[in-house]
Amino acid sequence: MTALASGPPETAAPTRGAWHVVAPFFAAVLATVAAAAIYLAFVRTGLGQVVDTAAMRGADVHHPRVVEVLNRTLNGTTLASLVLVCVAVAAIGILRKRVDLAVGAALLVIASNGSAQLLKTRLERPDLDDFPAPNSFPSGHTTAATSVAFALLLVLPYAVRGLVALIGASYVTVIAVATVWAEWHRPSDTVAGLLIVLAWGGLISSFLRMGRYRVRGPLARPNRLAKVPLTVVGAITAAVGLLGLVAVALSERVSADFVSGRFAFLTGSAGITAAVAGTFLIWVRLAAGDQPTSGAAGPDEAAAAD
Repeated sequence: MTALASGPPETAAPTRGAWHVVAPFFAAVLATVAAAAIYLAFVRTGLGQVVDTAAMRGADVHHPRVVEVLNRTLNGTTLASLVLVCVAVAAIGILRKRVDLAVGAALLVIASNGSAQLLKTRLERPDLDDFPAPNSFPSGHTTAATSVAFALLLVLPYAVRGLVALIGASYVTVIAVATVWAEWHRPSDTVAGLLIVLAWGGLISSFLRMGRYRVRGPLARPNRLAKVPLTVVGAITAAVGLLGLVAVALSERVSADFVSGRFAFLTGSAGITAAVAGTFLIWVRLAAGDQPTSGAAGPDEAAAAD
């Protein structure tokens, strides 16, 4: 009887503490450091530029349906779509009586995309790979797509967040890979876009948690519908991308015929997929920790939280 009265272990008692507020900020710092490291490794070094450019120039996709999907996805990510999403996010937040989430989500979209555009115009790209081109770091398309998905995950009810996370991750992956296929961006540009959005998301999430620090009730946990697939896909593609990166680097330094251009593109695509899975996995957890399972969240949302 005592066990029944105490309830499930994951909802038995509040889990708030100083770390609850600090964790998203810590994630934001790590994401910022990671983005800076990506820039230094793949933009400021000769080998990094050569490997990155090889992945971009190795795309060789001629299948009509694949090309059509990539073109439509790229063309659909516009400034107008960002404005519409901001309006939709604000409306959802207001309908759920969570103005703080609406403001936070809108700020996430604006700050992420503003930062990406500012960095693209201010950062330098030395010509170290004999492929002169203006700086494209970070990817604006990837930043836009990721910020839209993150904003929706922040304001939507818990019951649908798992499904939305998987759809959003798939959409962002297609966008990021498509920009490399179209030779608009290198893989490092897209990964940087992901990290910039995660950095802003962590910072905003920390402030949101600070504002609701005294709200009582157990916290909702991340939805398993999103956690398991993202973890599995991320682990597999990270391993493939790392091994491929080593092979491409060896090809550039030891034997030019060691791997093909298509192999380099697929390696970059695997790395992008792993980065998307990782950032979404972190954001699903940060977004889930904002709201308790009692009080502001309804019983249906609490039941769907884990």
